[in-house]
Amino acid sequence: MMGNEVRAILRYAHISPYKVRQVINLIRGKDVATAMAILQNINKKPARIVEKLLKSAIANAEYQDMDIDNLYISKIHAEEGPMLKRYTPKAHGRATMIRRRFSHIYVYLTEKSEE
Repeated sequence: MMGNEVRAILRYAHISPYKVRQVINLIRGKDVATAMAILQNINKKPARIVEKLLKSAIANAEYQDMDIDNLYISKIHAEEGPMLKRYTPKAHGRATMIRRRFSHIYVYLTEKSEE
């Protein structure tokens, strides 16, 4: 981790990483204010989760005495967590597996360098 970088991590979010990636691809590389505006206008469940995580990362940056107006999302990604495996009965005595997926979401904020 660089000197002027903060992060926030959400582990075991009960949502598929595929669904989370649809949202985080929209805000990757954007500044914090723009990313928050985008997330508040998306009508998807992962948007609420990522918005809360981004607020946590901003709070971490405030604690580190970083300039909030100068922050942007340097890295953001969602990885697959453990899977809950359940079985449901089907026709002719069969059973099929239900996979309940979890996500680990990572947000890294960096200050823009003054040039």
